[in-house]
Amino acid sequence: MHDETSARTFAEHSQNFQEMVSRVERYGVLEKPDGYGKRVGDCGDTVELFLSVRGGQLQLVTFKVEGCTNTVACANTVSYLMEGRILSDAWQLTPENVIDFLETLGTDHHHCAELAVGAFYNALADYNRRQLEPWKKPYPQR
Repeated sequence: MHDETSARTFAEHSQNFQEMVSRVERYGVLEKPDGYGKRVGDCGDTVELFLSVRGGQLQLVTFKVEGCTNTVACANTVSYLMEGRILSDAWQLTPENVIDFLETLGTDHHHCAELAVGAFYNALADYNRRQLEPWKKPYPQR
């Protein structure tokens, strides 16, 4: 349960930030993903991203987070911004894109955006590896 101070702090964030913390439709493990990436930050937060790719386009990007609300907001933003993009464009995502979208992510939490984007890059790299070895897809890659 939030105390009055944390509720007030949350309310002071941008609408985008609040939505990315609250929306859950992209949260969860994707069974048999086409790409999987994980990063653990120095702060101890963990981000996992799961990709579903069809015809060179990101059809679905889901995530799992063990960490603070800032990390949840950043991972959800990566999913939101990248879903529907073609793979060649996906590599252009930067932590600054995530920070700009959220508008009110504090500078002391910019590492959360770096963590989420890093996990996304790992998922893209994993997707590329799997394309070279498609017989491995049925096996867990975590």
